Amino acid sequence: MDAIMNSSPIIPAVAVPEGAGVTVYRTIGSPALRDHDPFLLLDHISSNNPDDYSAGFPLHPHRGFVTFTYIIDGHMVHQDDMGNSGDLGPGSAQWMKAASGVIHSEMPQQENGLLRGFQLWINLPAANKMDHPEYQEYSAEAFPIVETPDYTLKVLIGRFADTHAPIMDNSTDVTYFDVHVQPGKHFQHRLPAGNNSLLYVFEGSGQFNA
Repeated sequence: MDAIMNSSPIIPAVAVPEGAGVTVYRTIGSPALRDHDPFLLLDHISSNNPDDYSAGFPLHPHRGFVTFTYIIDGHMVHQDDMGNSGDLGPGSAQWMKAASGVIHSEMPQQENGLLRGFQLWINLPAANKMDHPEYQEYSAEAFPIVETPDYTLKVLIGRFADTHAPIMDNSTDVTYFDVHVQPGKHFQHRLPAGNNSLLYVFEGSGQFNA
């Protein structure tokens, strides 16, 4: 489920067929939340059935936005028409600025019976929609981790206090954390005024704003 931080409605994830018949779980981009500027779509990939994602996401185009793919468990084998290819493993991520246009494929694979991850679409400003496409892949070790007695936080995009992620994008100014809160503890983070934000709970349960 999602909790939108400024008004806090609960947005349930909706099962949506994508690719070659693959099911993803969508919040942003669903009928309940068409967009959440600058976010266009958020898909959650999650299965312990090896047949669920065997067909994958064959060649398809993107244009005018950024995709950020974050793998928690399993792998995502990918390639594109810019000549890039790779295998995103557990904890790794891909930042792809489609801009003027990219054609790529993504083929998920389980590891130890698990496949979990997310893909976020981030709209580009009008001035950047026809930029030259860019691509970068990051290993799990590339992302700094902040550990406290209350929580463990991985900084994926932007910064948290004095800790900076390897991905800093001035055109979208997005911040993205993966936070694990210890049982009975809490995590608190102050957002800039007017910031459109969301909290996606994908494991466990808790309270928001007490």
